[in-house]
Amino acid sequence: MSLRRRIAIAAALAVAAVAVAISVVGYLTTRSHLVGELQHELRERAQPFLQPHHRASRGQPPGVPRGGEPSGRPDHEPRAFVIPPAPEFGGAPGYFQVVHSDGTTAHPSGERIALPVDPRMVEIARRARGSLFTSTTVNGVHLEVLTVGDPYDHWAVQVALPLTGVDSILNGLLLPYGVLIAGGVLLAALLGLTISRAALAPIDGFLRRTEDVTSELERPRRLEETGPTELHRLAASFNQTLDALERSMEAQRNLVADASHELRTPIAALRSNIQIFLESERLPVEDRETLQGSILAELDELTQIVANVLELAGGSAPGARAEPVELDGLVYDVVQRTRRRAPGIEFNLQLEPTVVKGDPDRITRAITNVVDNARKWSPPEGAIDVRLHGGSLSVRDHGPGFSEADLPHVFDRFYRAAHARRMPGSGLGLAIVRQTAVAHGGEARASNAPGGGALLEVSFGPPVKLGVVAAAPERQPGVGIS
Repeated sequence: MSLRRRIAIAAALAVAAVAVAISVVGYLTTRSHLVGELQHELRERAQPFLQPHHRASRGQPPGVPRGGEPSGRPDHEPRAFVIPPAPEFGGAPGYFQVVHSDGTTAHPSGERIALPVDPRMVEIARRARGSLFTSTTVNGVHLEVLTVGDPYDHWAVQVALPLTGVDSILNGLLLPYGVLIAGGVLLAALLGLTISRAALAPIDGFLRRTEDVTSELERPRRLEETGPTELHRLAASFNQTLDALERSMEAQRNLVADASHELRTPIAALRSNIQIFLESERLPVEDRETLQGSILAELDELTQIVANVLELAGGSAPGARAEPVELDGLVYDVVQRTRRRAPGIEFNLQLEPTVVKGDPDRITRAITNVVDNARKWSPPEGAIDVRLHGGSLSVRDHGPGFSEADLPHVFDRFYRAAHARRMPGSGLGLAIVRQTAVAHGGEARASNAPGGGALLEVSFGPPVKLGVVAAAPERQPGVGIS
């Protein structure tokens, strides 16, 4: 269902609800007013029965002797009433009935039809006080009945008047109220369509502009940030999305181009060596073994480049795995593995027990790249200082350090310093370090340490836990490994 139609339906329903509410309130108010007037009339007609000075001069409830009240009459004995002649049942003057405490009824003016009596009315007669209004239908006539207790004669008097006039007026209101509701709904639907068309016209124009802009994703144009405040904000948000999309596409193109460039050299060298190896039966055994080792080394380098490219292609979004990671334990294990590849280098460790939340595999790879970079640039028999404090890992070597021109580009993809281009590597290791740090809410920094050597500092988000924890003796803070 279109938004325009939804707005029209919502407007129609809202107006219909208001029209129904007005009609119901009007109907109930009118009914309450008319019935209230009728009930007031019933109270007035019941008053002659409730006055103690109305002694009998004519007319007597059935079963009560005519004549004056005998001397010494107890107060609880029935009195006689002066009652005007009763009309036909359901007439305007009203219909009268007496209810005794045992539930029997009497008709003081000779009425022939009995009004219905329920336990509530009997209770009023028994207590000889209180009043009750009820509606009932007797002999096809809708009646409003007042039952009121008579404290002087210990019974209840009932007076009934027809509701025929009230019902006629209320039935006459149903048609106007029905027309009001139907007309209100129809008018609301028409107005809703008109309003929705006018309200959505700017959005339709905005949609057409976005379709024109996104038709060329290679170089998408930007929307004009004009119009009402809401559309201005929407255009600004859309432009920001286009900016992010363009940066992502540009980074993707650069990654593919750089990867193609970096893969070209090892693939060419591998192809050349394989061609030579196919004719290796004419080579000396030593040369053949050297050639085999060269092929394996180039395959390893190619595999490493592909793995690094895949790692970078994942972006800096948080990984699917997020679990508590003992950072000091990972650093210690990485240093142990690196030490086996460089037995002459001394590692000075100061590891503060630290727990972070993240992907252990990505964090391990980043730590390995940082430590391996220090190993690569450390002189033989040199030292590497590894310190973990406050959730931040710092690794310092005692090599040549970074040149001032290289410092801004240390963490760029495929960037290699001029004096490092003949060394093994693809220039992706530190780029992976920064990407992993950012993905975990941390950062990576590079600088030259005082006294010489490069200093790399990496954090992987705020630590979950810091402090001294139980650890194996070889992993206690301040351990030196050589």
